Amino acid sequence: MNTSSADTIWRVMTPDDLVPVLQLAGTCYPDYPEDAAIFAERLALAPEGCFVLERGGGLAGYLVSHPWKGALSVPLNTLLTHLPRLPDRWYIHDLALADTARGGGHARAGIALAENQARRRGLAWLSLTAIGPAVPFWLRQGFAPEPTCAKERAILAQYDASARLLSRAVDQSSTSS
Repeated sequence: MNTSSADTIWRVMTPDDLVPVLQLAGTCYPDYPEDAAIFAERLALAPEGCFVLERGGGLAGYLVSHPWKGALSVPLNTLLTHLPRLPDRWYIHDLALADTARGGGHARAGIALAENQARRRGLAWLSLTAIGPAVPFWLRQGFAPEPTCAKERAILAQYDASARLLSRAVDQSSTSS
């Protein structure tokens, strides 16, 4: 699926995109570093959930997402090794936009890409771990905090004191592709 406006387009991520994705991740999330192997594994495990935002011939954003099970965040900088056999949600691992790409609706379009994948699999929920500074953005997108157990609180503490596991129901009536 491609979504575009003028010289900006969301397209499927390829292995050739990993270096610029890592560079953008380092710029957008310097306090939340993840190894190159994390991004490569997510792309290998769930290529249908990985996209890049191209703008003017360069990378202006990326989305990494995959099937998941349960209301526990994915620990920071941790390999999954496999995806759950019976997922119950679609997990947005990362959505990042360069400063120059913000404010143009590209984040909403990225969220829609993840929601489309959830819908295709019949999953009822989108979930993500929102780092503290991003919590207000995600709340405006219709996500709400999940109840947290001690194990979840320990995972969230790896991110920051304000990190939250957020979820929202997938709109099953939408037919965007």
